[in-house]
Amino acid sequence: MKIESLPPASAAPSSTAKAGRRRWRAPAIGLAVLALAGAGGYATMQAGAKPTPASPAAAAKKDPVHELSPRDVALVEAQPLAVTLPLSGSLTPLAQATVRSKVSGVVRQTTVQEGMNVTAGQVIARLDDSEARARVAQQQAALNEASARLALAKKNQANSAALLKQNYIAQNAYDTTSNAVDLAQAAVDSARAQLELARIALNDTVIRAPLSGVVSKRHAQAGEKLSPDSPVFSIVDLKQLTLDAQVPASDIPRIKVGQEVQFKVDGFGSRNFAGKVLRINPAAEAGSRAMLVYIGVDNPDGLLRAGMFAKGAVTTAKSAAHPLLPLGAVQKENGKDVVYRVDAGKVTAQPVTLGLKNEDAGLVEALDGVQPGAMVLAVKLDDVKPGSQVKLPAAAAAAKKD
Repeated sequence: MKIESLPPASAAPSSTAKAGRRRWRAPAIGLAVLALAGAGGYATMQAGAKPTPASPAAAAKKDPVHELSPRDVALVEAQPLAVTLPLSGSLTPLAQATVRSKVSGVVRQTTVQEGMNVTAGQVIARLDDSEARARVAQQQAALNEASARLALAKKNQANSAALLKQNYIAQNAYDTTSNAVDLAQAAVDSARAQLELARIALNDTVIRAPLSGVVSKRHAQAGEKLSPDSPVFSIVDLKQLTLDAQVPASDIPRIKVGQEVQFKVDGFGSRNFAGKVLRINPAAEAGSRAMLVYIGVDNPDGLLRAGMFAKGAVTTAKSAAHPLLPLGAVQKENGKDVVYRVDAGKVTAQPVTLGLKNEDAGLVEALDGVQPGAMVLAVKLDDVKPGSQVKLPAAAAAAKKD
């Protein structure tokens, strides 16, 4: 009898164990495939890439290049520089007059009105002259009477002289006739003077313009009764005006006679008018502690009128053409004035000698150290120092080339 032995339980796997092995084999195979594909792609990329050669500069950090904006740089140009002092004030006529009546009388006629141009000597009003003419006739008659008395006195003097020569009369009698002649001559002179005054009064009934200009106001109308010194017309000469400007007393030392003034007037847009300093008031105003500066203005076309408000500036100093720098471009290094120039994309410190400075315009002239056409930093940049690499904006680079 043959006896067969069965294999051990571990040698014959059960169906459950077989199913479990099939479940984990599939993900493992997938991961292996993905790993092989990634390794192949990496090898392909490494084969196609070129190796980067090692250099000493790669280890060191490169200097940054600062890109500048148009506001950071300025092109140096040579121009005259002027220092100005702002001022303002009202325009007043240099010559103006209020025409007054010299005699009493009724206004018979006025020949001009406000806004009309008049010339010196032109008749602008007439008064009733009947009384003045009668006074002239009266004084003429008085002169004629005095002249007749003088003629008689001279005749008596001649007769007395002949009698004295023949010793028919005493010396005292002759002296009396001579004295009568002197008195008669004095009477004639007085009558002649009174006649002249009467004639002047007659002429004063015709009122004339004392200067050429424009009538600004009419004070009397036809038919009004005027007394001596009554105003009749006001006339202003607009060809020469004065700008009365108040300047603080602390700025008066900068003002000199003859300095040029540029100003504008409301209503004329951007048009500039010019004048010159004529006079400076020696006393300050009590309230403002300012001094009046009188500026002469030529106004041949008569566009400017009295009372207009003007605003401008007086040129207190002026220089010839020199290279001009922005005030922000000047820096102090070791007690010296320097500017940062930009040459071939690199910043260098350049010492300069400064001249006239205009705080209002923000400019200062360079007497030495910088030439026209140079490109400088217009403002202080904390990160930009001498030796720094910079890139100019396109507009500034094109201007520098031009």
